[in-house]
Amino acid sequence: MLQVRNLCKRYGSEPVFSHVDLDVAPGEFVAIVGESGVGKSTLLNCLAGLDTVSEGHVKVLDTNITQLDDQAQALFRRQHLGFVFQAFHVLPHLDVAQNVALPLMLLGQPDDARVQDTLKAVGLDGLGARLPQELSGGQLQRVAIARALIHRPALILADEPTGNLDPDTADKIMTALVAQTREHGAACIMVTHSQAAAKLADRVMRLTQHGLHDAT
Repeated sequence: MLQVRNLCKRYGSEPVFSHVDLDVAPGEFVAIVGESGVGKSTLLNCLAGLDTVSEGHVKVLDTNITQLDDQAQALFRRQHLGFVFQAFHVLPHLDVAQNVALPLMLLGQPDDARVQDTLKAVGLDGLGARLPQELSGGQLQRVAIARALIHRPALILADEPTGNLDPDTADKIMTALVAQTREHGAACIMVTHSQAAAKLADRVMRLTQHGLHDAT
């Protein structure tokens, strides 16, 4: 599902990271850990084509996204990638169901039944008409997960998805994210500082300036 080879990101002459190699299969959940400032979020952005790479390539579904132009990258992300951010990034003027449905609307594939099924799967059944300001932090993160999964992406990228949550809520969020990823056969890459969250992954990798290595 995902193939990364010799990925390097530099700002000027200074490398953020280099020699990153990674393969992730459908249904596999990989956690990436590392010291603050080592470039974990930058790596996620490079995997999504949101940031340019200095060397190497990223292939998703055998498409080398590092060779696509900006418009093609944006269309590829819309069709095949899902994002779960620590800061949620829900739209305050849309209700829960509308926020979750947004990826389908952008693809011209509205599907109210799928929206309701996805809300139920992440524990938000019956909350579709609520506005974001009426929800707890844990519920907002479930909205973000549902939105990331609604169009059944091949690759899910999660950046500190439990960073702002209490331990009990974080555990529920991780359980929902792992279950939904595996049910839909998506590959998932999660950046986290949480040891509890990382333990739920199939593999834990550590990012350093010199590459990505098995953390076990």
